[in-house]
Amino acid sequence: MNDNVQPVYTGYAASSGAVAQRNRVLRNTYWLLALSMVPTVLGAWVGVTTGITASMGVGMSLIVFLGGAFAFMFAIEKTKTSSAGVYVLLAFTFFMGLMLSRLVAQILGFSNGTSLIMTAFGGTAVVFFAMASLATVIKRDLTTMGKFLFVGALIVFVGFIVSPFLQSSALMLTLLVLCLGVFSAFILYNVKRVIDGGETNYITATLAIYLSIYNVFQSLLMLLGIFGGED
Repeated sequence: MNDNVQPVYTGYAASSGAVAQRNRVLRNTYWLLALSMVPTVLGAWVGVTTGITASMGVGMSLIVFLGGAFAFMFAIEKTKTSSAGVYVLLAFTFFMGLMLSRLVAQILGFSNGTSLIMTAFGGTAVVFFAMASLATVIKRDLTTMGKFLFVGALIVFVGFIVSPFLQSSALMLTLLVLCLGVFSAFILYNVKRVIDGGETNYITATLAIYLSIYNVFQSLLMLLGIFGGED
């Protein structure tokens, strides 16, 4: 009898340990994600106050953004298993806030700019909580979804690079809506990965979800500025 009971008990303990590990990763991810918003806001405030990004041309801003973003993500990947990874991630979110300040400053140029920013913030929060909640109730494996989302993100990325040269309002609106949809789905996908145990490093998980939230907020803010900005 003991021989029959032991494997069952061992399997149950292993299962409980795996669930506890996943919950710990998810909890740490949410805490670090919340903390990452502080340097993002600070970076945006510094950028708006100093005008450092507004003084750059579109081409230079793109070069700085791409170079800085990929350098930081490389550094985060190298330090993700140590406490240094947290500090590198927070430095990255400050940089991203700084890069966002150009758009924030433009929106603040509207008479209802502050309201638009708060609306975009609230809308982003709604999207995040909706996708995160959905991830907890979906039982289906979403692994294959990642391939389609990657293609969608690549299309958006290339589109935003070429759109300034094409000067097409229709293309810009299409890209913003697509970006909003793709990265909202990415939030669902990345949270579900943590819940299912597909991502066990909370720094990497935070980076992935943060980038999705950042793009959702940016897309919402630009759409609100286009359709709701008042001079």
